[in-house]
Amino acid sequence: MRAGAAASVTTEPNREPQKVQSMSMKDHLAAKLTAAFAPTALDVEDESHRHAGHAGARPEGETHFRVQMVSSAFAGKSRIERHRLVHAVLAEELRGGIHALALALDAPRPPSP
Repeated sequence: MRAGAAASVTTEPNREPQKVQSMSMKDHLAAKLTAAFAPTALDVEDESHRHAGHAGARPEGETHFRVQMVSSAFAGKSRIERHRLVHAVLAEELRGGIHALALALDAPRPPSP
């Protein structure tokens, strides 16, 4: 297991406890955003390595992310409204370890005539 990774223990009747590695923050964010917004395009990039030594950075990473997402949930919403929607979904993660979150959020473009 990599340094700093969380682990949980599962047990089954009459079996020894078994360690299970939890998913990365990147995968966790992607799963949460997918469930909330059903995006047609989603890219979550861990940019923590670019911020080593900066405020909020941890040696194990998983503190700085860039999200690019296209979802019909953003149709008719301003940039600020889109950001607020994502921040509401990721509120727990933003309070508990994510130091920086860069967002590029778009609605699908209508088809060309």
